[in-house]
Amino acid sequence: MFTRVLTFRGAKNIDGGVGLVRDSATPVLREQKGYRGTNVSADRDGGVFGILSLWDTEANRDGSFDALAGLRQQALDVMGGELTVENFEELVQEVAAPPTVGSPLMITRVSMDPSKIDENMAFFKSEIVPRITAAPGFRALRNMMDRKTGRGVVGSAGADEDAMKNAAEQAQARRPEGEARGVNFGEVSYREIVFTDMP
Repeated sequence: MFTRVLTFRGAKNIDGGVGLVRDSATPVLREQKGYRGTNVSADRDGGVFGILSLWDTEANRDGSFDALAGLRQQALDVMGGELTVENFEELVQEVAAPPTVGSPLMITRVSMDPSKIDENMAFFKSEIVPRITAAPGFRALRNMMDRKTGRGVVGSAGADEDAMKNAAEQAQARRPEGEARGVNFGEVSYREIVFTDMP
């Protein structure tokens, strides 16, 4: 699976953005070849609004880019702020229960030497994923990487705020294991799911 991540920072009108994705973007997305779904998350206090779209192939993801250009500009007009667009390959996905609107979400930025991605993902799957999925209130996990740059995003959704607080503490405790393998940890963003479309 391949993903596109849109991140709006300094967004002022989160609800307007949700409405735009729901009413305008989703019908267009569903017309695109290889579209597999969308999750939208927001940190209302921090003015962060994220749109994750899922695609069955890299070619289909990239082929949809121009068709959505006008909608990206509309979203900027509605919410304000600055937009970054990133492309990733989804390398890990675990779902105990699909996240729903209101589910808390933790987004962690990571980076590593691109040549270490496969080795580190194998370690992540065998050693880290079982610990994450065994935690109380675990809902879903997604690990996405850009193989060219070595930059990636790990998203973890929980059943409630207590589950997410516990997940955050456990993630912090595991960091030395990742750092020992050359993984650099960047920004952590705490959000909630505000819209989902999984056809």
